[in-house]
Amino acid sequence: MPAWMSGDVIANGLRLHYTRTGGAKPPVVLLHGMTDNGLCWARVARRLEAAYDLIMLDARGHGLSDAPDSGYTAEDHAPDVAGVVRALGLERPVLLGHSMGAATAAATAAHFPGLVRAAILEDPPWGGPPNTQPPEQRAARVAAWRADIVRNKTRPRADLIAAGQRRNPAWDESEFETWAEAKQQVSPNVATDIAGRGIRWQDVASRITCPVLLISADPAAGAIVTPETAQEAMGLCPTLTVAPIAGAGHNIRREQFDSFVETVTTYLQTIIA
Repeated sequence: MPAWMSGDVIANGLRLHYTRTGGAKPPVVLLHGMTDNGLCWARVARRLEAAYDLIMLDARGHGLSDAPDSGYTAEDHAPDVAGVVRALGLERPVLLGHSMGAATAAATAAHFPGLVRAAILEDPPWGGPPNTQPPEQRAARVAAWRADIVRNKTRPRADLIAAGQRRNPAWDESEFETWAEAKQQVSPNVATDIAGRGIRWQDVASRITCPVLLISADPAAGAIVTPETAQEAMGLCPTLTVAPIAGAGHNIRREQFDSFVETVTTYLQTIIA
């Protein structure tokens, strides 16, 4: 592990943990996906830290941050990110997020436009049919996910790593230790809002005015954003461009790491003078 710094800030009424590469460089805030933690970005951070100050944030309920009983939609996470940006004195950072973190980056850009230079979204949870499950089915889904999170907390770390390696053979070996650690840190409370509370992604996208890069992949391999959704997003947000990466599913950076880093680096160079 590089000589990075870590700490906590109080933001939006919560204690939020972060790891930071540091230096007098343009800031980039890295926002992880559901059940990951900030250090799940470590491999990307190592590649970018020579040119950028990377702030890897543990979202509420994840990593070493506080875990309130509820409040886990993108609209709940966005004020947390805004609070961290202010607490750390970051000057209009770029937000780079994956999945849940991408939705958070988009919501932060939409609701706090003066704080964000640009947003890079790795396969956000955009698109798909609306959630029309009856309340009892949604409750059962939440309960099942909470139970799975609880089971992982007592599961031997080596078993978790082995299971991750079997499911994700394309990932680099360096990913699994932190991935497994995150699964044992995450709070069951994060399952509270998977049933669909929150505003439509289209309403978020239409409010964003800063530059946005949407990194998409192959839905047949598990990616969420389809070409049709990407086209709709461009129509809603004139500042949004799409960068498809072949040969990857939902975890684009973990499955096509070099292509992902090249795409992100090229974009950062175009928006940061």
